[in-house]
Amino acid sequence: METKRKIKFGIVGLGHIGKRHLEMIRCNRDAEIVACCDLLPLEELELFIPGIPFYRDYGKMLRQHKEMDVLNICVPNGLHAEITIEALNMGFHVVCEKPMALSKSEAEKMLYKSLEVSRHIFVVKQNRYSPPAMWLKEIINQELLGKIHMVQMSCFWNRDERYYQPNSWRGTQHEDGGTLFTQFSHFIDIMYWLFGDIKNVKGIFKDFKHEELTDFEDSGVVSFEFVNG
Repeated sequence: METKRKIKFGIVGLGHIGKRHLEMIRCNRDAEIVACCDLLPLEELELFIPGIPFYRDYGKMLRQHKEMDVLNICVPNGLHAEITIEALNMGFHVVCEKPMALSKSEAEKMLYKSLEVSRHIFVVKQNRYSPPAMWLKEIINQELLGKIHMVQMSCFWNRDERYYQPNSWRGTQHEDGGTLFTQFSHFIDIMYWLFGDIKNVKGIFKDFKHEELTDFEDSGVVSFEFVNG
């Protein structure tokens, strides 16, 4: 009997989220982790991965493991585009943590490159698979609520000093990007998934309680119209 070939993954970035990716791959019988990479040594990461090659340079990892099918990118937000494009150029598919990029132009470059080299980019938006989101998608598709004219989405999350650590990439404009990229991106994704594209976007943003912690706003209001509204 022919044995189904496992999908071979590599991971760059082994912080909190990267470790979750590692665990999910190791628990999946159809997947295999072939290499990992992080700037920090394993001792500082408090990670024990016997038998899995570990690198401090992701470029070297990509060159050494041509057998890899997919690269999981779990690094600071501002590096997503650069590493994704390099991985696509080398022939790998990409699983990229949210946000996809910190600008529209970077995201477009990533998409164009994936089409050029016939490789896929999957951006992690796990909340689409939560039971409430899937239930809501189903009732909207069935038009059980009738025609929807207006939508309000609110997020009341807070991140304090435990999240925005000193000398961390979190809270910086060039590596984090801001609350719309990091915290609220899940809600933006679900909104697009449920209701489609938007136009006439206007926003007001303020920093009330994080002036000493972040380079960007901690609160805001955005208004818009749906294209098909």
